[in-house]
Parts: sequence; C-alpha cells; structure tokens
Amino acid sequence: MRVIADLCVVPLGKGVSVSSYVAEAEKILERRGLNPRLHAYGTNLEGEWEEVMDAVREVHERLHQMGVPRISSSMRFGTRTDREQSGEDKIRSVEAKM
Repeated sequence: MRVIADLCVVPLGKGVSVSSYVAEAEKILERRGLNPRLHAYGTNLEGEWEEVMDAVREVHERLHQMGVPRISSSMRFGTRTDREQSGEDKIRSVEAKM
C-alpha cells in the first residue's frame, strides 16, 4: 500500500542543536528513494508502507549508533485507494485554488 507520511524525529540527550542528526536522517531517507521533503518541523515521505517503516527504523538505528540515547518520533499517514496521488499533487491542488 502506498503512503504519504509526515515524519518528525527528535533526538534527545545530545544538546540543543540536533541538525547533524537530522541531516543524517535525511541522507537515509533520500538514499531509500522516499522523495523526502524537509520542512521546519519534519519531513514528508512517499513510498510503499513497508519501505517507509523500514526507513524510519533505519533512522532510529543509525542515530542510536551515533550516540543518541533517546529518540522521540511522531508520524502522520495518508493513504488512498481511489487514485494515485503524490505529495506534490496535493500541494498543486491547494495552490491552484489560492
């Protein structure tokens, strides 16, 4: 099943600046081919359900390997069966109405 997801990964216990950990997570998501789009409070992803969940697991594993003792992640998901739709399609639809 195809999914569009919004992922927010929060590394805890490594100080106030976590951009190096976020950058590492972004590299993983990009390498996985999930069309990641970084925004101020997370990343939008697209792919098959299993691929997205496997990538999230890999992000957690890698950040723990980098010394992050605790990670809090939140996700929102959207799926549909009536037609295929990308995140870019959703954005264009709203922008066309503005």
